[in-house]
Amino acid sequence: MNNYHTSVLLHETIEELHIETGKLYIDGTIGGGGHTYEILKNGGKVLGIDVDDEALEFARKRLEPEFNNVILVKGNFRDINKIAKNNGFDKVSGILLDLGISSRHVDSAERGFSFIKDGPLDMRMNKDLEVTAGDLVNGLRKNELIELFTKLGEEGFARMIAGAIVNARKESKIETTTQLAEIIKRAVPFAKKGIHPATKAFQALRIAVNDELNVITETLPKAVSLLAPTGRLAVITFHSLEDRIVKQQFIKFEEKGLGKIVTKKPIIPTEEEIEANSRARSSKLRVFERV
Repeated sequence: MNNYHTSVLLHETIEELHIETGKLYIDGTIGGGGHTYEILKNGGKVLGIDVDDEALEFARKRLEPEFNNVILVKGNFRDINKIAKNNGFDKVSGILLDLGISSRHVDSAERGFSFIKDGPLDMRMNKDLEVTAGDLVNGLRKNELIELFTKLGEEGFARMIAGAIVNARKESKIETTTQLAEIIKRAVPFAKKGIHPATKAFQALRIAVNDELNVITETLPKAVSLLAPTGRLAVITFHSLEDRIVKQQFIKFEEKGLGKIVTKKPIIPTEEEIEANSRARSSKLRVFERV
């Protein structure tokens, strides 16, 4: 049914959101519409948000012929409060933020997210953004690249990778994903079995291009403020930097008396799900409930 993206922790997320007929829900990262489809099927009304035109078009074709209680809006979920109020979703029963990159992005060479498929060094979720991964790779100084790969990629070989990039671009501009991946591969002395040596560096570039960590930090308080009493915020993360922000923010919300953390430990995918979809491997679900 959905060849755009396979939604992770689908059953667990829907279960934790406690969907009720006629109640309002926001999917801040609609992607291919997998989670939203289940919310709608269970009787909820959904405001779906995404920065990506392709994602919205796919979701529209998938959802609108079957459901009339869904509104789709192009936007960044960092503006979730404004988008929600503009569309009559002032107090909602649930909000979902799936922070993972969609399978479509990874599989689409021209979007520049994949180190396997040859494409331009782009990595913009929103094509309206001005700065691409190529701009960073070719424009940042060595120390800036080291800091980027260390902080946003938690890359132990950041210094070696940055040095290799600086040396390579002296010869010619680094323009493609596979060109960069090969430079990194040659620079890294060893990598964990089954994990490409460019994984962390590409993650760091993607986070930087899309300002992902700042977006998450800004969004979570806005999302909580939109929840009605007993409303729930469900957040799916895919790496430790995202998960740490969500965990720490949820603790702050609880300390302020805004509600309670439902998931004392994050919910992780089953072995069966990981076997069916290897991209679910690192996913974690945390849930907060408003008072």
